[in-house]
Amino acid sequence: MHPAILGIITIAVGVGGCVGYFYASNLFLDKVLYPASGPNAGRNINRANQIRPWLFLFPAFFALSLYLAYPVFETLRLSLLDTRSNNEFIGLGNYTQMFGEPKFWESMRNNALWLLVVPAASTGFGLLAAQLTDRIGWGGVAKSLIFMPMAISLVGASVIWKLVYDARPIEQEQIGVLNALYIWFGGTEPQTWLTIPFWNSFFLMIVLIWIQTGFAMVILSAALRGIPEETIEAAIVDGAGPFQIFFKIKVPQIKTTILVVWTTITIAVLKVFDIVFAMTNGQWETQVLANYMFDKLFRANDWGMGSASAMIIMLLVTPILVWNVRNARNEMK
Repeated sequence: MHPAILGIITIAVGVGGCVGYFYASNLFLDKVLYPASGPNAGRNINRANQIRPWLFLFPAFFALSLYLAYPVFETLRLSLLDTRSNNEFIGLGNYTQMFGEPKFWESMRNNALWLLVVPAASTGFGLLAAQLTDRIGWGGVAKSLIFMPMAISLVGASVIWKLVYDARPIEQEQIGVLNALYIWFGGTEPQTWLTIPFWNSFFLMIVLIWIQTGFAMVILSAALRGIPEETIEAAIVDGAGPFQIFFKIKVPQIKTTILVVWTTITIAVLKVFDIVFAMTNGQWETQVLANYMFDKLFRANDWGMGSASAMIIMLLVTPILVWNVRNARNEMK
């Protein structure tokens, strides 16, 4: 079947199923379970109104349970089994084996390095771009250009930057921008940037920073526009300069938004996979947790170890998610 036709059928069935479910559940509630007639009509209407929201929420709860809750518990179960032999229960054996592998600790170190650099750089550049683009006449065009990488998939961005880092023999013309500049400034021979230990991780981080800066800029630009003009005008009257206004007036007022942007990018960093997989595949000491998990699951076919590494990623992400949710609820109060 043609993909377009299949998509139309899927949408029709999905929308039709939702409409049918809501109509049938209302009908069952009002006509069969708690009919709005007879001596108990008032009580039945109250009971039906109490149950109705839960009926409407049931499809969402069911989908969340099926696609989120069930995979978590199944992953936890698999992480406690010896999936390479006869699925025997081995407790924390997979975790113990994983903690003994140098590649796991390499991925932990690299993830920690990504966490230190990427959220700070993305948020900082995004805040700088938001402030500067609001002060120029063609700021809308500049924002569009900065935000444009967000429209590119991580794999697509990785391919673009892999060409930027490309290295050809010295006798050939360099198509990689970085090596072309390196030779132009007096370098003796092209460098294979992605194979240089430690520094290659920074070359990979640039890709995610390039993408996430646009996201940070859009959110922080909206926050800056929401700052009351009276506070800025009062600071100008008191003799404050541009830097004082920015760091002592504007930044404190959008501190919460900055933290939300920071933590959102942090979650993306903890789950980073596409960039490393497409550019180095974890070679040359660039391994990260998500790529390590992929290697265990689909290359080594070790579902126990792969599930254990997935649980580690979830444990690292959960506190940040909880903090984000609590912060959002406090903002709504």
